Amino acid sequence: MKHGCCPVEKAIKIIGGKWTILILRDLFTGIKRFGELRKSLIGVSPKTLSGRLRYLEKEGIVARKIYPEVPPKVEYALTKRGKSLGVIIESMRVWGEKNHKK
Repeated sequence: MKHGCCPVEKAIKIIGGKWTILILRDLFTGIKRFGELRKSLIGVSPKTLSGRLRYLEKEGIVARKIYPEVPPKVEYALTKRGKSLGVIIESMRVWGEKNHKK
């Protein structure tokens, strides 16, 4: 198999970035504003969160909706493609529960 053609490699390229899985986890519970995501992801910088959201939007995983208000209201939601990652996120949750050392 040629380098870059592996389906697992393609998936990791999109969802493997730091904070990405946690951003997806939060968006699976519904539409979120930037501040809500930032509050949930303790330790993420605004620059990093913004960059990850832009990348996920570019990849068709996240949709951004801007409302013409002052101050601007921006909401993030999963696209159909993003929602298809649900099986991966759920499998990770189950695995984490089963393998959490108590």
